[in-house]
Amino acid sequence: MTPTLPPDHPPVVKPKIGVLLLNLGTPDATDYWSVRRYLSEFLSDRRVIESPPAIWQPILQGIILSVRPQKSGANYARIWDKEAGDSPLRVITKRQTADLQRRLGSSVIVDYAMRYGNPSTKSRLEALKQAGCTRILLAPLYPQYSATTTGTANDKAFDALKKMRWQPAIRTMPAYFEEPAYIAALAQSIDDGVKSLSFTPDVVITSYHGMPQLYLERGDPYHCQCLKTTRLVREHLGWSKDRLMVTFQSRFGPTKWLQPYTDQTLMALPGQGKKKVAILAPAFSVDCIETLEEIAITGKEEFEHAGGEEFAYLPCLNDSVGGMAMLETVIRKELSGWL
Repeated sequence: MTPTLPPDHPPVVKPKIGVLLLNLGTPDATDYWSVRRYLSEFLSDRRVIESPPAIWQPILQGIILSVRPQKSGANYARIWDKEAGDSPLRVITKRQTADLQRRLGSSVIVDYAMRYGNPSTKSRLEALKQAGCTRILLAPLYPQYSATTTGTANDKAFDALKKMRWQPAIRTMPAYFEEPAYIAALAQSIDDGVKSLSFTPDVVITSYHGMPQLYLERGDPYHCQCLKTTRLVREHLGWSKDRLMVTFQSRFGPTKWLQPYTDQTLMALPGQGKKKVAILAPAFSVDCIETLEEIAITGKEEFEHAGGEEFAYLPCLNDSVGGMAMLETVIRKELSGWL
């Protein structure tokens, strides 16, 4: 006698492999409440802000979230993709997902999720499971590891997995800051970007997202991995240390962050006779507010106000041919034995 399955029992499907691209996140719109919801989730993450919640939450909910959403919303509005009606980060991540799906073929289901905002990690893991994925690769799109990025992206996935009665097998993609394919793709994008300019930069800046100095002192490897990425790219290009430098952006609050600071560097360079600059953000796999607004718009304004003459922002690898070929190479390596 054939047993009767309960009404809510999922259909039996052929086992598949899933790849879930994980990125930071974005508000759903630029209005106050959309940005407030996003910032509240982001800045409540204990991986991001390690201060005790009893101290931090009253400051966050009572002061920061009363003021910051308006400013951040205005900044998002400056770079919002009006045609798509969405943020560049989500628009480009969707394109990356579709391209990677084409590259990996029908035996793999590729999806994406955001650590903060939509689509949530939980919803996409559940969707992959329902689609028959018995093995899933979590692929945080952060070349350099940090507890504040890769660590918390994986945490969110594990939180969802803890509530699944039937868990799929899971792999997590490690940081790829020194992978030859990544270094080659990044170096090629810099070389192509610089050669396409109408001027020759006095210096090219690799601006990485910053973090409090204390996190480095507590053992986070991010700082060292950023320095190694730029050193390997510099060696690949055959450039001098003076031509390709490292800075750190996006500091928040009064504490000491990783230095040198990008904004202060941009304002100091013209006084040092370096008035032509190109800049890129290797810690980001996709262009977002930290690159398109903070660097390409505000950074340019700061540099020119200080006397700079020529400024160029070089885009992230995004869904470029070279960037996607690199991502396919890195992900296929982590799927070894499954595919």
